[in-house]
Amino acid sequence: MGGCFEVLRFDDLQLFVRATELGSLSAAARIMDMSPAVASAALKRIEQQLGARLLARSTRSLRLTAQGEGFLEYARAALNSLDEGRRLLDRGQEQVSGVLQLSAPSDFGRNVLLPWLDEFQRQHPKLTVRLLLGDRIADLFRQPVDIALRYGDPEDSSLVALPIASDNRRVLCASPDYLARHGEPREVADLAQHNCLLYMLGDRVHDHWRFHDGQREFGLTVSGNRFSDDADVVRLWALSGTGVAYKSWLDVAGDVKAGRLKVLLPTLRCERAPLMLLCPHRAQLSKPVRLLHDMLKAHCETLLMQAPGR
Repeated sequence: MGGCFEVLRFDDLQLFVRATELGSLSAAARIMDMSPAVASAALKRIEQQLGARLLARSTRSLRLTAQGEGFLEYARAALNSLDEGRRLLDRGQEQVSGVLQLSAPSDFGRNVLLPWLDEFQRQHPKLTVRLLLGDRIADLFRQPVDIALRYGDPEDSSLVALPIASDNRRVLCASPDYLARHGEPREVADLAQHNCLLYMLGDRVHDHWRFHDGQREFGLTVSGNRFSDDADVVRLWALSGTGVAYKSWLDVAGDVKAGRLKVLLPTLRCERAPLMLLCPHRAQLSKPVRLLHDMLKAHCETLLMQAPGR
């Protein structure tokens, strides 16, 4: 191992361990927010430094070599040791405390965010959380909040926006009960024969649903007999079997996994619904906010790995 005395990069070690855990270099690259080309170069670099082939790769599979299996134990130990050192430093620094005031979308806030906030407060017991639910971006200015979680790219360029789930998209979904009674749409045009559950924001009804079939982007104006300005109500209607919904994957991932909802036309890509953390000023990016952002991003990445088309 002629090159083993070179300093190994922390992120290269992390990539190697993540790739072995996920069985995919591209999946590890997505989680670490790097391109496949950068990930491939990082793996090549660490193998050159060690003078050993760690992973046997083909276009469809990835497996540890005998040398890679031996090195994996030490790579994990090194990363765990560094993590423990970081935790030791964190304990020596100022504890996370005070009041964290945040606003979140109604559906995401009630059904996805709440258990994550429970976990966050168990990790930081001196922190008080003040949670306001609502879908209007005006909450950020009208109400006493530090940050807001919102879907979509911000229209106000003066806001500080940190991405949490940039790759999140909407999906078509309906309950098994509804589909048993009305049949499953086989193409987008079939939605004209279905009761589509519609979301309103302000005076605007979101009744034009957009799709991409891999070659072109197109849309369809849909109709239905139920409208609500609360995204959680639209989800509850879908669960009760009253129609087809066009929802953020993050909002319905748990329902799909549990079999309460089924994704329709899963080969189509629906429109983007990036989840962002917004605040008026960078001064509001306090330590609790940064820690919350990191935790939410990690949880959302796990849900996105299960999304249709992945």
